Amino acid sequence: MSGKSKTPARTLEDLTLDSGYGGAADSFRSSSVSLCCSDTHLSYAHGGNCWHLTESMHSRHNSLDTVNTVLAEDTEILECPGQCAKLPELEEDVPWSLGEVEGALRKDEELCVGNASREILVKLSALVSRALVRIAREAQRLSLRYARCTKHEIQSAIKMVLSWTISVNCITAALSALSLYNMSTGDKFSRGKSARCGLVFSVGKFFRWMVDSRVALRIHEHAAIYLSACMESLFREVFSRVQRSALVEKENGVPKFTVESLEQAINNDSELWGLLQPYQHLICGKNATGALSLPDSLNLHRDQQRAGKTAEGHTYSQAELRTIEQSLLATRVGSIAELSELVSRAMHHLQPLHIKNPSNGTPVHQNRTGTVHWEPEALYTLCYFMHCPQMEWENPNVEPSKITLHTERPFLVLPPLMEWIRVAVAHTEHRRSYSVDSDDVRQAARLLLSGVDCEPRQLKADDCFCATRNLDAASTEAKFLQDLGFRMLNCGRTDLVKQAVNLLGPDGINSMSEQGMTPLMYACVRGDEAMVQMLLDAGADINSEVPSSLHKHPSVYPDTRQGTPLTFAVLHGHVPIVQLLLDARANVEGGIQDSAENYTETPLQLASAAGNFELVSLLLERGADPLIGTTYRNGISSGPMGEMNSYSLAASHGHRNVFRKLLSQVEKEKGDVLSLEEILAEGSEAVERRAQHSEGTLRTGKAKLKALREAMYHSAEHGHVDITIDIRSLGVPWTLHTWLDTLRTCFVLQRRPLIQGLLKDFSCIKEDEYTEELITHGLPLMFQILRASKVPLSEDNEVIGQQLAVIFTQCYGPFPIPKLIEIKKKQTSRLDPHFLNNKEMSDVTFLVEAKPFYAHKVLLFTSSQRFKSLLSNRPAAENTCIEISHVKYNFSW
Repeated sequence: MSGKSKTPARTLEDLTLDSGYGGAADSFRSSSVSLCCSDTHLSYAHGGNCWHLTESMHSRHNSLDTVNTVLAEDTEILECPGQCAKLPELEEDVPWSLGEVEGALRKDEELCVGNASREILVKLSALVSRALVRIAREAQRLSLRYARCTKHEIQSAIKMVLSWTISVNCITAALSALSLYNMSTGDKFSRGKSARCGLVFSVGKFFRWMVDSRVALRIHEHAAIYLSACMESLFREVFSRVQRSALVEKENGVPKFTVESLEQAINNDSELWGLLQPYQHLICGKNATGALSLPDSLNLHRDQQRAGKTAEGHTYSQAELRTIEQSLLATRVGSIAELSELVSRAMHHLQPLHIKNPSNGTPVHQNRTGTVHWEPEALYTLCYFMHCPQMEWENPNVEPSKITLHTERPFLVLPPLMEWIRVAVAHTEHRRSYSVDSDDVRQAARLLLSGVDCEPRQLKADDCFCATRNLDAASTEAKFLQDLGFRMLNCGRTDLVKQAVNLLGPDGINSMSEQGMTPLMYACVRGDEAMVQMLLDAGADINSEVPSSLHKHPSVYPDTRQGTPLTFAVLHGHVPIVQLLLDARANVEGGIQDSAENYTETPLQLASAAGNFELVSLLLERGADPLIGTTYRNGISSGPMGEMNSYSLAASHGHRNVFRKLLSQVEKEKGDVLSLEEILAEGSEAVERRAQHSEGTLRTGKAKLKALREAMYHSAEHGHVDITIDIRSLGVPWTLHTWLDTLRTCFVLQRRPLIQGLLKDFSCIKEDEYTEELITHGLPLMFQILRASKVPLSEDNEVIGQQLAVIFTQCYGPFPIPKLIEIKKKQTSRLDPHFLNNKEMSDVTFLVEAKPFYAHKVLLFTSSQRFKSLLSNRPAAENTCIEISHVKYNFSW
């Protein structure tokens, strides 16, 4: 390894701030890599190469030795004994059924599912539920920054928890599902969310599960789509890997899986084994035996073979190629300098890989002006977790300590360097930063190591501060001064406002950080009422907005665009701050201007989703409009006022009290724009009505009806029956889908009075709204209800049966029922009772428990093949006596 034997003298600054790759950028600057796997290496189907070196390639005590050094005391620790904290077992609290799991597996035609046994499905569901818990826990921590869970939190959590290869597949499936959902706006109320996404798993169940498990105060529907699509893809990923690698039996050409073959295949897969373990910390990059291996997506040789590219520039030698993979698999280091070189080499070869960014299908950081690099503090933090003092004993100037005060973490429980990089960079990319800082490493350590914990990252002005060498000295100085100004304002000292404003730059107190946020916004996030008042008195713009452009502010979080100080105060639930801003004449609708499209949630939408009754009441008093929805940038809104208005958000999250408060709001004289179709449909009747009523009231009523229909759709999908019934009581008509969803939920909850009311309401659904769902889901559900209403016998069940009979008659139509032809069974020869157990008419006797039973041979020969074989070997005596000493009885429970 030439790069190791001739290491140039470089400062830590050079290793971290020059190009993002450090020393490896000079020694291995080639775009063509050819990894040749030796035959002596064990080849893993899903993990590249697994290295078991018999001797070190270099010095006896360096990080490459940790790949194969097994300590005697480490074998038991690998199995994580009882002291390791475990994940909560969901058991029945999963947002899918076994039938949906089987349907998701059968969706992939390449998977030979066959007749998967219930035992296999139960085991598979229990294992994959652990991955669901891991993703939800990470998304929960990420959601604390902005007090809501969107698709970005789910996507980042997937990248942190799942391996390189599996995360790309799952996020690609999630992006595909979301694209289908956004394009299906024409019949959105007549089809379920899962059908619109092309999924088997219920998006509504996942949304309800995320709300019930408190992943965040606010759950965006796109987050539920991402999570459901990810889990459905993960089921197929696990099953396909098991199918390819497990030793399965075949029955009629179809693989027959067993629990043992499932566990064996998972134990041999380094990308699945740690993921599906019950422990809270995530074991990565190794299988059940502790063998380290690279994921398939990091195999440069295989990647270039697929791409069909020819070599460009210098070619790597076998030693260099082996060193690259060894660097990625290193678990311990002896010094900060060694770690810096390993990280630099790893980053140099990881970023040029064709690892696609699932959010837009383009290579990572393609749209950025720079690449991700590691700050010095981050390397020191990582060195703290990977440092091994014994590796420094080769230095003659260092003597080992005679007394040990600390117990080292055995290397078998330490993750390889590539996993540290994967998780830390995922945290960096989530906050839209260019540099990995020490907190990113601590967050990675919390996930990857047992017994390590730290607080979730907070929203601060210095989150994305980065002084790269792409800036000249003057620009860098201005950035440092601005950062100092933000720090002075964030410390909470109101007496430093004047001095801090002088450091912020030409925009003064309204200067924006790289996240596009002003000092007033950060003060609203913290809930610092005194600082908010001081900034307002100093002239801060109370209606300043987070910019949408990424040119000047590259670290703007997508879902905060157009956000105002009032938006951030509502997000974090600071009622006094909201009151203060509204008293200072802040726009109650946030960044919404008159007749402008809304690309972000209004303060009332955010308060309604969180179920904050006090904030909702306050905003309504100040004139907030509950009919305003959100127009998504990646799709065309089906309504002129956007989608997911305050009614829908309150209903989808199950906040019944907030929903009723919104209903009580007096209608404002504010009209919405009618479409051409609506104008033509109204005809002359609309002209007459306009002559009697004001135009604004009429249009507001129509917009409210649309908003309530949307809210009814979401509440039915998410299983909030009471809110759905409340909306129905307002005269909002049923659609077949919402009716079926509500009926299904009521049946699961055994709410018989509501079932009776729903069955009675079936006649209100127009026949032209009947869809295939009535046959595929509706009729089986109703027959299931009919079967359940037979026991126990009660007046309610009898009424339900009669109502179902009326529905079945209505579905059948007015045609006469054809005559039922009785199917006559073929008469079989019956035994004359005179021959039964008659001593005089018998020629064979059976002794059972010392009691005689008499029979006739001819009848026995014709009645059973077993009797025939029993009597055929007996002598033809006048009366044969047969003793049966052991009798088995079959019981049917």
